[in-house]
Amino acid sequence: MAPHITIRNLTSDSITVVLLERFSPPGHDDPGHVKKLSSLTRNVTEFVSNATGLSSLGPPSRKLPDNAQPYARQDVDLPLDSFAARSTDLAPTDRSADDIARLTVSVDNQRYRIDVPGPQPKYGSQTFTPLDQSPRRELTGIWLSGSSTLAVYSSAHLDSWMRELPDHLPLSALSIPGTHNSPTCHSALPSVRCQAVSPREQLLNGVRFFDVRVQPEEPENPNHDGLVLVHGVFPISLTGKKHFRDLMNESLEFLDQHPSETLIMSIKREGPGTHNDAQLAEKLARHYAGDEGKWFTQPRVPTLGEARGKIVLFRRFGLSDELRQRNDGRGWGGLNAENWAYNTQDCETGDVRVQDFCEVLDTVNIDDKIKYVTEHLARAGGVTWPTEGDTGKVFVNFLTASNFWSPGCWPDKIAAKLNPAAIDFLAGKQQHGDQGDWGTGIVVMDWVGDEGDWDLVRAVVGMNARIMKRTRR
Repeated sequence: MAPHITIRNLTSDSITVVLLERFSPPGHDDPGHVKKLSSLTRNVTEFVSNATGLSSLGPPSRKLPDNAQPYARQDVDLPLDSFAARSTDLAPTDRSADDIARLTVSVDNQRYRIDVPGPQPKYGSQTFTPLDQSPRRELTGIWLSGSSTLAVYSSAHLDSWMRELPDHLPLSALSIPGTHNSPTCHSALPSVRCQAVSPREQLLNGVRFFDVRVQPEEPENPNHDGLVLVHGVFPISLTGKKHFRDLMNESLEFLDQHPSETLIMSIKREGPGTHNDAQLAEKLARHYAGDEGKWFTQPRVPTLGEARGKIVLFRRFGLSDELRQRNDGRGWGGLNAENWAYNTQDCETGDVRVQDFCEVLDTVNIDDKIKYVTEHLARAGGVTWPTEGDTGKVFVNFLTASNFWSPGCWPDKIAAKLNPAAIDFLAGKQQHGDQGDWGTGIVVMDWVGDEGDWDLVRAVVGMNARIMKRTRR
């Protein structure tokens, strides 16, 4: 039997659970019939999948019709303070394992409801339905079926979620979703492709950190601006070269349309051939990042207000002698992430503190990776961000790894385990009481947005609620 429901209030408001209603799945009232039909449905689905190879035939929608009537109704009174969790005596199911539980909550004297597990059990997040006219809140719930936990977040419009954050916060204080090898959404070798959707779609759905690897063309010619997108020694597409300028222009177009946002862009030199960091740095400074109206390249952590509408350079390369002398000898290139220890579980360098354990050589190492990821999330969450002028380190947490020779450790397979584990930690376990701002830093992911699954992005964005409440002016 599933454990009783736990509610986690990760919003900046107090909420009260006021009503629990129970429903049979759509179209079925008899629990015995439901059980038999569910079994039949699973058998038919498995048969069709095996016969056709179409393993994507998931369970049908469990969305209740508008006129659905509950078979049970229970008034409750369960108040939860902001950023508090409460175990209840409410079971998620009653007559059948396929039951749907509808919870109604009250926030600021207005009511909102949510059904769990939800219309599409594969994905845990859904928007609460407001029950009063002119609702003053938008809420999102993430349901964790394994622990019967409902995490409640303040909804964010993912295309412009930074709009609600105050200008004075340093970027190091924010919880920021990022992607690893961000433009690798094209047809490519399975160990090279890391993303399910395009950079534009990532931006529209809340991603604000891009990890980009480039190979300079004609490296000894500083007047040549060619930078090819690569992953290691491989091109990111089997259908022809993809260039950094196109990615940059697409990113700037998004920022022009969403001036409240910023994009932190990590750039690292990779690819075959003879080239060096100084050559890359000169090309970037001369042909790309020299426009101070579009890029932030001062050698420090900016505030959100300084970064809005701009690309913030996250420098994973060394500088030429000339660039090192800029800004009164402090250098050039935005956030300094020039070096961190290979395969690190926790490393401080420059402006960053990084977890990038990447030697997941076999599936047995995935549990180690999950451990290091959640430990770094806990470190970031326990930090209370300081006053203006002291920006601290930018926490960076890579959820990614790949092994070319092990299909079970290709990026999509790693993500299938790491991403749910991170959601489970943030939505179900991350808590520090009155300590820390519960932030995540930059969380760098693979294969987000696959089949519309943005749950991990929503969970990361939602963790900004506590610092927003504490620092609002």
